[in-house]
Amino acid sequence: MFRTTTGKRRGPAVALLAAASLMLALSGCGVDPISPGDARGKAAASDDKAGAAGAVDCAKAKCIALTFDAGPGKDTPHLLDVLKEKQVPATFFLLGSKHVDRYPKVVKRISDEGHEVANHTWTHQILTDLEPDEVRQELSRTQDAIEKITGKRPTLMRPPQGRTDDTVSEVSRDLGLAQVLWSVTAKDYATTDSELIRKRVLDASEGDGIILLHDIYDGTVPAVPGIIDELMKRGFTFVTVPQLLAPGKAEPGAVYRP
Repeated sequence: MFRTTTGKRRGPAVALLAAASLMLALSGCGVDPISPGDARGKAAASDDKAGAAGAVDCAKAKCIALTFDAGPGKDTPHLLDVLKEKQVPATFFLLGSKHVDRYPKVVKRISDEGHEVANHTWTHQILTDLEPDEVRQELSRTQDAIEKITGKRPTLMRPPQGRTDDTVSEVSRDLGLAQVLWSVTAKDYATTDSELIRKRVLDASEGDGIILLHDIYDGTVPAVPGIIDELMKRGFTFVTVPQLLAPGKAEPGAVYRP
């Protein structure tokens, strides 16, 4: 749902329209997404070196970011084994309730092994359906839980279903969180077919892409080795989201999408 000029949420009809198209949702609420290339270009134009320094220059290399939502789960340790073996960094948008609080050792391992730990809310509610204080609680509770485990406070968040609006952006800005969307989705929530998940990712992957997967579904983690191997053959370099934007730095409240 969107906010009107009076600050009230509109009804179900608008929610259905918003669900129909992420592009319409973003343009409809005045949110202007920033591409990774634009983030890098802005930093280069201002000679800003404050962004995350990476070993890879994504202005020259064919970079892609592998991201996982809504974990950790029972298969996340195996996923971390795969990423470690293949020396691939990833970005994990973690869900608080029944995930961060259930698997604190896995959260710590994700951080310790050099992956980017990010926020995916506490209970996966659609943030555009909530009032500002509720949005803040969904995000800040997860921030606190992750910081308690890792000693680091996330700087990135992904709104459930990619739904955002001006209010979500304002709260995110206050909490120091940039919003990260995606360019590739395997819709792995709707299938356990690992080969189909692999094919969908490979068919849609391009340079500066952000891949959305979920490490909580049975078909996803088994698909990851094949995805990594094939994209490496195609000349892709895997990076975290901050590395994809470097030397640019994700700005709190802003929305990033390839």
